[in-house]
Amino acid sequence: MVSRAADRPGGRSILLMASGPVRDIYADRSRGFITTASNVRFESPSPLKGATIHTLDPLQDKRWDELVARHPKASAFHQRGWLTALARTYGYEPVVFTTSAPTDELKNGLVFCHVNSWLTGHRLVSLPFSDHCEPICDSSEERNALICRSQRALNDQSWRYLEVRATSEGFGQACAEVGFRPAGSYFLHVMDLRPDLDDVFRSLDKDCVQRRIKRAERAGLVEKCGTSDALLKAFYGLLVITRSRHHVPPPPYAWFQNLVHSHGRALEIRVAYKDGNPIAAILTLRFRETGYFKYGCSDTRFNQLGATPWLLWRAIADAKSNGALQFDLGRTQEDNAGLIAFKNHWVPHHKRLTYWRYPGTPALDAVNGWKLKMAKRVFSHLPNSLLVASGRLAYRHIG
Repeated sequence: MVSRAADRPGGRSILLMASGPVRDIYADRSRGFITTASNVRFESPSPLKGATIHTLDPLQDKRWDELVARHPKASAFHQRGWLTALARTYGYEPVVFTTSAPTDELKNGLVFCHVNSWLTGHRLVSLPFSDHCEPICDSSEERNALICRSQRALNDQSWRYLEVRATSEGFGQACAEVGFRPAGSYFLHVMDLRPDLDDVFRSLDKDCVQRRIKRAERAGLVEKCGTSDALLKAFYGLLVITRSRHHVPPPPYAWFQNLVHSHGRALEIRVAYKDGNPIAAILTLRFRETGYFKYGCSDTRFNQLGATPWLLWRAIADAKSNGALQFDLGRTQEDNAGLIAFKNHWVPHHKRLTYWRYPGTPALDAVNGWKLKMAKRVFSHLPNSLLVASGRLAYRHIG
């Protein structure tokens, strides 16, 4: 069981329980709003004629698991495991808006996490630290009803904003018509694994991928794969080095511990060793017929050995052998030329990924923002131990 209580400015405490019934997750009498994250009805009008919008707690309601397991728009980021890790690490409270009544089969859902930060304000995000999170619905009417209900929930609480990270272009058009504005622009690379594995390999860039993979094989690198404490520590050590190189703190170690515990065999850590020393590592997820490359890190002193492409290729080949039809390489900021070039060598045709925010406010992670530039300047002077401590303190406020 996980529980947490945190004071909210001008309101009541917030309570999250990861087992047992949920009570008074949102309670703020000073603003005239009392509800819970389990089945609650809102009798307000919506674009779906006659629809009543309900909420549910996806950590408690088994119908959410069933919907995610069967719906084609669901991803690894909709899963209970991912939501549980967010709740346990950062105290975020998940809530799903749906048109389905509590006693009916769940047919749709728009999932958010309530980020309750005294530093950066209260907001609804779908979902923090997730590359994308498509609303699960089958019609534009359902989608519009869920969007409008989430807007009203935000306005009722006078919170800062809500953000949705959908992959479909139609979602952005619908959101723009009701006051949403772009909050971040990225590229999304997804590899098609339906061809034969040899054909997939031949489609990769010969110089920047194929030759580097073969170079790693000749170098005699050793791969270890799993979720053991030793592998997690090796991965995190390399992640700290990588984030320090980029002048940003790493996510807290507890985040990765919780991901491991909540995902089981659907998560894998792969570490490449040279002469017994870890030199590169990646963390991947699996969900239905899709593999996900979520984190990668390395020691640049060994870049010439091609360890990262080698690990990634082995993860892709393993995913295909286990029935995956595609491999999601994740989001990339549109001004990150180096990472875009790396992913373009694997998937030459990417799609644009836009995050939408209501009301339209500047993105918290805007690359050219003076706050981020100043923060990076400070982080560049911190030793790794303080950088790690900064991550433990800061990440729950920036989700």
